[in-house]
Amino acid sequence: MKSKTHIQTTNSTSCNGYTSESSSSSPPPSPRRRSGVSHFRRRVHSTTHLHSRRCTTPGWVSFRRCLRYCLFLPLLYVCGLILCVCPFSAILRPRPLPGSVYRSHEFFQNLWPDIYSDNSSSIKLSSVWRYRRRLQEQKPCPSVQTINARMRKYLETSEPNGYLIVEANGGLNQQRSSICNAVAVAGLLDAVLVIPRFEFHSVWRDPSKFGDIFDEEHFITALEGYVKVVRELPELLLEKYDYNVSNISTLRVQAWAPIKYYLKEVYPVLLQQGVVHIAPFANRLAMNIPPHIQYFRCLTNYNALKFSLPISTLAKKLVDRMVERSSASSGKYVSVHLRFEEDMVAFSCCAYDGGETEIFEMDSIREKGWRRKFKRKEHVVGMMLRGMGFDNNTSIYLASGKIYQAERNLAPLLKMFPLLQTKEALATPDELAPFKEYSSRLAALDYIVCLYSEVFVTTQGGNFPHFLMGHRRFIYDGHAKTIKPDKRKLVVLLHNTSLSWKSFKDEMGMMLKECDRESMMESTIRKSRRKTSIYTYPFPECSCLRQQSQNSILDQSIEYRERNHIVLTA
Repeated sequence: MKSKTHIQTTNSTSCNGYTSESSSSSPPPSPRRRSGVSHFRRRVHSTTHLHSRRCTTPGWVSFRRCLRYCLFLPLLYVCGLILCVCPFSAILRPRPLPGSVYRSHEFFQNLWPDIYSDNSSSIKLSSVWRYRRRLQEQKPCPSVQTINARMRKYLETSEPNGYLIVEANGGLNQQRSSICNAVAVAGLLDAVLVIPRFEFHSVWRDPSKFGDIFDEEHFITALEGYVKVVRELPELLLEKYDYNVSNISTLRVQAWAPIKYYLKEVYPVLLQQGVVHIAPFANRLAMNIPPHIQYFRCLTNYNALKFSLPISTLAKKLVDRMVERSSASSGKYVSVHLRFEEDMVAFSCCAYDGGETEIFEMDSIREKGWRRKFKRKEHVVGMMLRGMGFDNNTSIYLASGKIYQAERNLAPLLKMFPLLQTKEALATPDELAPFKEYSSRLAALDYIVCLYSEVFVTTQGGNFPHFLMGHRRFIYDGHAKTIKPDKRKLVVLLHNTSLSWKSFKDEMGMMLKECDRESMMESTIRKSRRKTSIYTYPFPECSCLRQQSQNSILDQSIEYRERNHIVLTA
């Protein structure tokens, strides 16, 4: 019994590696190394256990839940806002912007009963324009001596330095711009101008020459003393280039080139070779040029460029017939420039109401036509004019090329204005036959008839309305007498097919007043360094020419002027 007890005591005391009795027969054991590792594991285990206990505490669980809600709830709130602001279907299929879908026909169908039954008082053509403009006192035009004296500071010699040949490209009024610029450059360089050549364009497809559209003799005479003009190069120069102008090296000039460019780049070539050939020449001269050079442009556009005899003769007849058919309005009529030819419809990239047939035809034209896109305002001219107060007794001249599906597309306009006329309706087939295949000559007829209308309506930009507005300002004391609608406002109005006729009329009345005000204003750009076109805003640069050029566009007799006095001086 004692021995057992002794053994138990010894074992118990040797747990820490020490013994209580030195007389023991066995040596004391060495310290156990595993005891340290076990102690570490116990610490790690206790730490992990403590962490798990901490993670399972109610406070920690609440924190994690709050964190999830803080991330999820804002996302849910944003999605809810998007769904509330716009329907989910609008995200997948957004609503079309105003003007992107052709709705004019719907608008017209909805309002036609109100338009037809509208018996309110109509506007008189003699009282359309209420604003008047007082022109400043006109200064006399600069004399040849004055211009020559100013030119001497640019040039080395006072004798002609050579010959200038230009290629006028584009349609009628782009060619007109090129001719005016050519005269100005010839005056600047003191060069002899060869009658400008017209470039054949694959779009316009008009092979007309200068003399087919403009009066060559009058052009040469009107510029005499300012710029010398000849019909062709002298024999010596022609022989040098084998009687072929295309053998003369072509000089490429930058667009909107300033005066310094011509004096530095073109003038030395002119002195060296004796002839300069520039092509193309559209927009090759800056608008902001010295006044005595700008005068050459004014003199050319408003005096020297007179349409050829065949064009002016037929144009007189068309104007006479429009006056005769406008007896209800004392011989006054409205002219409308409408662009709805096949190419313009195709490249507007708009979908109209012609169905599958129209889509197929437009795709075919796009494949073989221009690589361009055109912006086009919807066909709402009739509704706009009726809304402004023009009744169905108003005579309207429609200036346009061949209208795409004319019978269908002009039906609404004819409903509202039965007295609609075109050059095809006013002239006989025999009278129009010489002009049929020449787009520029047909455009010249439209230009003259529109020029002498009491009201001119333009549905979009381009050279034709810009030149015409400037010419009308020139002959009507600074007032263009032009309706140029606010397209953005008009598109928004037409997009609302539920708009009432009364509301539409109120908007159109305000638009007419704005057009009246803008027709007599000068461009605000004139106050800056960049000048606007004298072809659209002729004053004050061209004001000195008004008296001597009042009737230069048509070679009118005294009887013709007296008979149409109401049109020409309104």
